[in-house]
Amino acid sequence: MTNPTALIVDDEPDIRELLEITLGRMEITTRSAADLAQAYALLEQEQFDLCLTDMQLPDGNGIALVEQISRNHPELPVAMITAHGNMESAILALKAGAFDFVSKPIDLQLLRQLVETALKLHKPKPALPQPRPPAAASNEPQLLGQSPAIDMVRSMIAKLARSQAPVYISGESGTGKELAARLIHAQGPRAEGPFIAVNCGAIPHELVESEFFGHKKGSFTGAISDKEGLFQAADGGTLFLDEVADLPLGMQVKLLRAIQEKSIRPVGAQQESSIDVRILSATHKDLAKLVNRGEFRQDLFYRINVIELHIPALREREGDITLLTEHLLTRLAIKNGLPKTDIEPSAMKALCNYRFPGNIRELENTLERAVTLCEGNRVTVEDLQLPEPPAAAEENLNQPLEAYLGDIEKQAIIKALEETRWNRTAAAKKLGISFRALRYRLEKLGLD
Repeated sequence: MTNPTALIVDDEPDIRELLEITLGRMEITTRSAADLAQAYALLEQEQFDLCLTDMQLPDGNGIALVEQISRNHPELPVAMITAHGNMESAILALKAGAFDFVSKPIDLQLLRQLVETALKLHKPKPALPQPRPPAAASNEPQLLGQSPAIDMVRSMIAKLARSQAPVYISGESGTGKELAARLIHAQGPRAEGPFIAVNCGAIPHELVESEFFGHKKGSFTGAISDKEGLFQAADGGTLFLDEVADLPLGMQVKLLRAIQEKSIRPVGAQQESSIDVRILSATHKDLAKLVNRGEFRQDLFYRINVIELHIPALREREGDITLLTEHLLTRLAIKNGLPKTDIEPSAMKALCNYRFPGNIRELENTLERAVTLCEGNRVTVEDLQLPEPPAAAEENLNQPLEAYLGDIEKQAIIKALEETRWNRTAAAKKLGISFRALRYRLEKLGLD
């Protein structure tokens, strides 16, 4: 098996030599170019497995090389070498299609990690029609659907998996943002590394820094031993920050620095340590509006939103409800160890006509409830217990006020629980009530 080959593009002989020696020790064959013209010539003559390029070159900008490689050699990962602290250049490179970046002075440990990750990428196979995943239970993450909207998401995920750029996943609650993050991880070069997901809104503010960065024994009251943080746990893999909008402003500053410097300092530690983590983030909130209101830092938003992946609402995925319903019914049957439950055509039609404000999560909950309630192993319209349309709901305003308000309260509590993944502490905080008050209401409404 031949050694991998790398193209090094830099006009500084010392940097070129450093990169050549470092990659040579990794048994990587290198070719060097001092400017864009030489780089373009080498790309025409030879095939490479990796390219490292400086930003500023005598005859142009490294961004032009990144764009040219993205167009003509999409299988070739290219990393940008940027000046220390120049995050704007790094972000421009990532948006142009760069795989990753490394800052000067070059940290050789981070460089070796970057190179190892890049070389794990598989060259693209000939384009073939993508088979539809079977509607059966599987432990592997699956993005089911045949609609144009979900096909576009599936295609975007495949592209994002070949990059290390931070991705901001937007979409309503229950659309499958964490699933998209898991797929980006699973299809990329970090697939063998850890995937760590954290709900930022579920961590008490006073513990956020310790949870993210870890702490040293004795660094604060209750720190009886060293503790690994989420960044250390995700080292070599992916850290998914769900509901990132809920991070307190003070923590946003520290998170920004950790992402930019690729290093962290545990609470109570004297020195920083390098970390190799890809950041994916998501929220159902409008981050741009929060930035305008001063509730989310603009610089952090700029940093995590290098590429946005929007997950469509279920009501925008025409035709997918039937496929998803059959898949979920199969999965429920396997989970319960029972024959698959059938669904009457009229019930399927009702599902397809319903707008599902809670999206796929609401569809899952609806079917699980229906399978439990149905008789004869067949789901009817009545078993679904779908909310009435708005017009019908208005007619029911004549019901007793207490019952009407109880329905509103129940829906608000269910929504808060779903948004916090049924974390009751976080749901109580979102509702602005105490944990004890939430527990009382759950019991009162029969939700406990």
